[in-house]
Amino acid sequence: MTVHFGVVSLGHVLGEPVDVASAAADYTSDVDRALGWGYKSFHRAADGVGLTDLAAEAGAKALSSAGVQPHEVDLVVLAMSDLSEHLYWDAAGATQAKIGAHGSENVLLTQACGGGVAAFDIVGGKFATHPDYQTALIIGANRVCEPYWNRMEINTSIFSDGAAAAVVKRDHPRNRWLNTEIISDGRYADFMMMDVGAAARPFAGQDDIGVKSPQKRLEEFFAGDIRKMFEFVSTIRTNNHEVVRRACKRAGVTPGDLRKLLHLHDSVPAMTLLAKDLGMGPEWTNSEVARAHGHVGCADQLMSLEHYLANDELTEGDVVALTSTASGMHWLCTLLAI
Repeated sequence: MTVHFGVVSLGHVLGEPVDVASAAADYTSDVDRALGWGYKSFHRAADGVGLTDLAAEAGAKALSSAGVQPHEVDLVVLAMSDLSEHLYWDAAGATQAKIGAHGSENVLLTQACGGGVAAFDIVGGKFATHPDYQTALIIGANRVCEPYWNRMEINTSIFSDGAAAAVVKRDHPRNRWLNTEIISDGRYADFMMMDVGAAARPFAGQDDIGVKSPQKRLEEFFAGDIRKMFEFVSTIRTNNHEVVRRACKRAGVTPGDLRKLLHLHDSVPAMTLLAKDLGMGPEWTNSEVARAHGHVGCADQLMSLEHYLANDELTEGDVVALTSTASGMHWLCTLLAI
C-alpha cells in the first residue's frame, strides 16, 4: 500500500553559537584534530534548557508556519540522539504536552543520529494503518548530556544543541516522501555504549563515567584486532553509499539524479569522502550548513532541508536524500521529491 504525504513546513531552534577555534581547548587537548574537521561554530543551550524544551519550541515553530493548531496533530514522532532530562520518562509524551497536542499519538525514536530520517518511515506506516490520520509532526532533538558526552572527544564531529521539526500532511503535493531505506547491523550495538548507568551496571559512585573516545572504543571493542577495526570502518563507509543506492533504486532514480544529499552534519573530510563515493563533489552535500552549525544529532537533515528550501536552492521536481549513520549500527536514507 502506497501512502502519499509531504512536508508542509519546517522549523528549528538552536542554542547559543560558540566559536570552535575559541572554545576547542576547553573540550579537547587535541585542538588541531578538532579544527581539522572544518566546523566554524557549534551551539550550546543555556543551563536548565532540556531536550524536550528544544523539541517543543521547534515543533511549535513548524506548526505556526503551517498554520496548524496543536489539537489538529494526529501523530507526534520525537527522535532524540542523546539522553533526555530524566530516566524512566517518556520524552515524547512530555514534548506533546508542552506543545499542547493532547489528542495525538506519540512515538519515541532513539536510533541516535538516524532518528529524524527514520521518522518518515514511521509516519508512512502509521498513515497506512490509521486512515484517519491526516497530520503528523516529526521532531529531531539533541541536547548534549555533558557529564557523559564530550562535544569534541566522543566522535569525529562537534556536537550542538538544538531541534528541528517538520509538519507533514497526507496527500500534500510538495516535498513528498518517496521511500526510506535502512540497513542495520547489530553486531556493533555495543560500540557506542557507556559502560555504566543502567540495569546491567548501575551508577554506584564511579569516578570515571562517560562515553569513551573513538580510539579507546575501537581498541576495547575489537580487542586490539586491527583487521576487525578496518573491517568496521570499511563497513561504515560502504553502507553509507549503499543505502543511498538502494533507496534510489526503489524510487527509479540514480544517485546522480539527486539534487542534494543532506547527510548528518559530519566533518568536511567525511562529507567529501561520502560525495566522492557516490561520484559527486562536496558541494552536492550540506557541508556548508554542517560547518556553520555543528552536528545537531538527529535534527541535522531537517535543519538542512529547511535551509535549502528557504534559500530557493531546491525547486519543484528535485529529488533530495536525507541520510544518516547511527550507532546501533544503522545506515538510513529517506528520499523526498520537492
